[in-house]
Amino acid sequence: MHDAVRWGILGTGKIARVFATALKDVPGAVLAGAASRSQDKAEAFAQEFGAPAAYGSYEALAAAADIDLVYVATPHPQHAGNALMALRAGKGVLVEKPFTMNLREAEQVVTLARSRRLFLMEAMWTRYLPGFQEVQRIIASGEIGEVSQVVADFGFTANFGPEHRAFNPELGGGALLDLGIYPLSIATALLGPVAEIKAQAELGPTGVDVQTGFTLKHEGGAISVCSCSFTARTPCELTVSGTRGHVRMNTRFHHAKSVTVMLEDGSARTVDTPYIGNGYVHEAIEAQRCFLAGLTESPAMKLDDTLALMGVLDEMRRQIGLVYDSDRV
Repeated sequence: MHDAVRWGILGTGKIARVFATALKDVPGAVLAGAASRSQDKAEAFAQEFGAPAAYGSYEALAAAADIDLVYVATPHPQHAGNALMALRAGKGVLVEKPFTMNLREAEQVVTLARSRRLFLMEAMWTRYLPGFQEVQRIIASGEIGEVSQVVADFGFTANFGPEHRAFNPELGGGALLDLGIYPLSIATALLGPVAEIKAQAELGPTGVDVQTGFTLKHEGGAISVCSCSFTARTPCELTVSGTRGHVRMNTRFHHAKSVTVMLEDGSARTVDTPYIGNGYVHEAIEAQRCFLAGLTESPAMKLDDTLALMGVLDEMRRQIGLVYDSDRV
């Protein structure tokens, strides 16, 4: 059991449940504890997922001696504070996206982790999926030629009330931070750092964006065209195009079970890319691999990449006029 990693989960909401479910399929993973601001909620969650300990405060879990890695699954505006708290307690941390509300907060978290030489990673789970890794392999092979464009969308009809976190500015609501971050992260991983940004949005009655479109020019000249929406059920596909053809992450690229290559000669082939469990398994495996190897960050989602993406999100929000309380500090 020396390779077992003892996880603690902060939060008991939807994403916490998804991650706790994933841990059941992760070799060597042990869910050692769960925390909520309500002892009753923590106990119910711990009982459901087989955790031996339930904590009625996030601080108590962070201070627990038998926790190696903390997964931050709280609402967006709490990510920075919770990550700082866990790092101060000497824990490695996996922070659900968006990593923080803005670049200023992200820099605080990264600076502390680096000064303490502790593991820290953004939970951008799609970067670890077999489908995305197959796309990277196809691009590297030169099969579709020199790549210069990514087109991606992520949208669904959010039939929630205005108080739901998706629309609540106090909870970091809005399509960009919730959905747009997915195509942004993958486009940047494939095409490189962002040099220029153009964003437009439709703001809803609560003041957050209900849909946003953005075009990025990457260093080297490549272009990505992306959109996210809470008002349209979009195909959720991601296509990477080069001089000889394109590769598409099929139907819900963040859950792609296959990718299709189409070349200039009309030929096409589809590669099955199944993932383990609910898909979140792969990021947990990577976090454990890095932690056990003594790494302080994942080479597939470097902290400098996370900081750069938070800077891009800040500029997009500036262009569309979306301001959160976290920005006013």
